Amino acid sequence: MLNKIISKAPARICLFGDHQDYMQLPIIACAIDRYITIEAMPNQNNTLHIFKHDLNTEDIIKLSEPIEVIAEDYLRLSLIVLSRYNYVPNQGYDVHISGNIPINSGLSSSSALTVAWIQFLIRAFSINEKVSPMLIARLAYEVEVIEQNGSGGKMDQYTISLGNSIFMNTKTDAIHTFPNALNGMIIGDSGEGKDTLGTLSHLKGDAWKAINQVKSKYSDFDIATINSSELEQFTPLVSEELRPTFEAAVLNYNITKNAEKAFLESNLDYRYIGDLMNQHHQLLRDNLLITTSKIDAMIDAALKAGAYGAKIVGSGKGGCIVALTSKEKELDVIDAIKSAGAKDAFLVKESGGAQIL
Repeated sequence: MLNKIISKAPARICLFGDHQDYMQLPIIACAIDRYITIEAMPNQNNTLHIFKHDLNTEDIIKLSEPIEVIAEDYLRLSLIVLSRYNYVPNQGYDVHISGNIPINSGLSSSSALTVAWIQFLIRAFSINEKVSPMLIARLAYEVEVIEQNGSGGKMDQYTISLGNSIFMNTKTDAIHTFPNALNGMIIGDSGEGKDTLGTLSHLKGDAWKAINQVKSKYSDFDIATINSSELEQFTPLVSEELRPTFEAAVLNYNITKNAEKAFLESNLDYRYIGDLMNQHHQLLRDNLLITTSKIDAMIDAALKAGAYGAKIVGSGKGGCIVALTSKEKELDVIDAIKSAGAKDAFLVKESGGAQIL
């Protein structure tokens, strides 16, 4: 249909590096085949009339009036950020938003919406920049984090915009992909909502307090350059209540580096990768305390059903898990996760990044 714009953005799962990117440490994440889809048609009202079908709500943004900033309203915040790039919204649209990403589940439905929305706005109105997946990711990060002085990192926006599996150095924004797609990924949705911003703010604050306690004794201390064997040297410099957080930061960083090497192999060792996932989850559970009894039961059930590894996804305190398993065990693992109380469990595969049609 003439002038119709369709913008899609995938969900993402963090495989390694949860609660690491806000410390400028690396992550390994992948986009998966669940999407937020925006379909937009021009109207004559000089408004963005937004229909949020999954929430059964509507919103109207009047393009002729100043945009009022509302916390966590990424649709309006996107208009404010794009206005700095010679973006001129001069045409109204009826915008229909729908998706099959579980909401508030740790799969970054909000970042997928932000990426898809920015992509639509740029196609509809253009900006004074060369458009690329990296630009879309950077703009989404500006909207969700920089504009609000938020606690999140860069993983969500860049993984969703670029797609597939990536290793990202969040300090330099250097990114590389891997030669093989990861198969056998199963998502288990606990149905428990999360307090994403609260959890991130709390844990980010504790992590930086611990790092700064070490830096007060060693001014050149850099958490990105130490390894697990040096924990005994630095841990006594951290207050007792922050030691679990500091330990998790160091050990999870080393786990992510080992996972990167495993993903770069020509043949993936699924058992080894699964074991690294288990190690990562143990630190998220025991040190950062971000699991729930239902999440723990789902993970235990997945492992007993034959999964190579399983871990919580996202900020925690609810949301989803991801389990890695062989093709032969996929149905067994899905059934086990559901039997453990999950709202849903389903197989996913890697996806390309955001698309504009």
